[in-house]
Amino acid sequence: MANSVAEIYIALASVNLLAQVEFYSSVLSISPHVQTSGYAEFRSLGLKLAIFMPNESYHSEFFPEGKVQSPMSFCLEVEALTAAIAHLTTLGNPPPGDIIHASHGKEIYAYDPDGNRLILHQS
Repeated sequence: MANSVAEIYIALASVNLLAQVEFYSSVLSISPHVQTSGYAEFRSLGLKLAIFMPNESYHSEFFPEGKVQSPMSFCLEVEALTAAIAHLTTLGNPPPGDIIHASHGKEIYAYDPDGNRLILHQS
């Protein structure tokens, strides 16, 4: 299978598609490369982030309790962690905890409008 893989990307399911598109447009400082009524796609630094609105009839795994659930973490390497925290705060999504000093650098957890975890990391 590895030889037939053409691309690897992240896809997020969201019932709040427009809020997610606005959030990631602001976080990534880019507009979607593709946007339709139920789908948006960002491309930056070799990564594709797709956001789609799930359909309950064939995406039932996303609706175990009536809302989208996700164990996914979206990691963003940033040059200035304090500036990234300030930016998320102005978007209305401030990180709820403190900066973590790990062996590989500093990081903080934040959340997008659907509750998907963002890991902001500065080496």
